[in-house]
Amino acid sequence: MNKLQDRVALITGAGGGFGEGMALHFAELGAQVVVADLRADAAQQVASAIEAAGGQAMPVQVDVTLNASVEAMVAATVKRYGRLDILVNNAGTTHKNQPLLDTDEASFDRVYATNVKSIFLGARHAVPVFRRQGGGVIINIASTAGPRPRPGLVWYAGTKGAAITLTKGMAAELAPEHIRVNAINPVMGETGLLADFLPGEDSEAVRAKIIATIPLGRLSRPLDIAKAAAFLASDEAEFITGVALEVDGGRCI
Repeated sequence: MNKLQDRVALITGAGGGFGEGMALHFAELGAQVVVADLRADAAQQVASAIEAAGGQAMPVQVDVTLNASVEAMVAATVKRYGRLDILVNNAGTTHKNQPLLDTDEASFDRVYATNVKSIFLGARHAVPVFRRQGGGVIINIASTAGPRPRPGLVWYAGTKGAAITLTKGMAAELAPEHIRVNAINPVMGETGLLADFLPGEDSEAVRAKIIATIPLGRLSRPLDIAKAAAFLASDEAEFITGVALEVDGGRCI
């Protein structure tokens, strides 16, 4: 049997990048996947690809910074599938890699709302469902920028430090209710945000400088993150909670 067979997985930011990779992989492992994204058309495309491959998926348009939108997303999931087993808080954004005082207030607020408030809102609406069911799993997609912040992405790194601390606090508080909470720290990856993360223009030379800092010699890929998330979401990880798993090719060594 597939290790996520018949689990209902709700993945935010699943219209592209790491989220799309997780949605496709979870579906291959037997999960019923709710593909949630701010871009309704992107969510629909990924859900259609899953169904075309024989899987089960439902697209949902969501703004993870708005309470009512997150509430509606969780409600739609439960209405469609009758339950919720896995919440992946993957939707995220960043400011441009630049000196810390060059980031304006609106960008700061947007990054913190998307990367941090979304975890609060996700818990607010998913945890009551998990409690009714007797358990569940939350996975927060953080970053190597959390444990290893670097110049240029200072405020973004703060959001990922928050995601890691929230993961540990939530895990400790929710463990007696059989709700596991873990995080994943990807190194810079091949996603739509790559150009903003890079210091300067996106060029082969700039990418080469980043890759030189990763012992295993490449950027992360969506499938790398998807495999780690599938493990943490599965019964294979039933005794693992409160970890921030680095999927980083050795970047944080």
